[in-house]
Amino acid sequence: MYGQSPTRAVLFLLGVQLTALWPVAAVEIYTPRVLEAVNGTDVRLKCTFSSFAPVGDALTVTWNFRPRDGGPEQFVFYYHVDPFKPMSGRFKDRVVWDGNPERYDVSILLWKLQFDDNGTYTCQVKNPPDVDGLIGEIQLSVVQTVRFSEIHFLALAIGSACALMVIIVIVVVLFQHFRKKRRAERAHKVVEIKSKEEEKLNQEKKASISLEYTD
Repeated sequence: MYGQSPTRAVLFLLGVQLTALWPVAAVEIYTPRVLEAVNGTDVRLKCTFSSFAPVGDALTVTWNFRPRDGGPEQFVFYYHVDPFKPMSGRFKDRVVWDGNPERYDVSILLWKLQFDDNGTYTCQVKNPPDVDGLIGEIQLSVVQTVRFSEIHFLALAIGSACALMVIIVIVVVLFQHFRKKRRAERAHKVVEIKSKEEEKLNQEKKASISLEYTD
């Protein structure tokens, strides 16, 4: 027993040194901060993270909700090796796992939005030994219709410009087509007039010749 004590002491000190050498840092959380979605639709609450420690079975993810009009914080979702849905409460049967820890994605899907889903959704990730860090937040606003953003206005402007260009091209093509058609009709009328005049002259010549023979 006494002979093994120094060995155990050396192993213990070695383990302490290795633990001290492992880079321990805070988990960085990334969320869209502000999100707007239409009532009755589904929305993806995106949350990604970065960590110095490799992702393994020790990873835990906790989603909570704070109502905009106040009240206690409510449990939304929990992940540890497997996803754990809420068994009761407002989010029962309305939230599913949509993340991929190997890609540092711990997002969830929230179904059938309601106006009382307005509030702050928090995403907390712990990846031991990285367990510290700020909690990610998403301010969700459930609206009747989505307001136009600058991107929507830009897309609308580009679409309108493209539609206008198409209309102009169609008008130009139709104008050239009808112009050629009118030219062809005019040329055809000129040919008809000339042929009628020639036929009239021929008839007059025949009449004058017949008159000469009768004289």
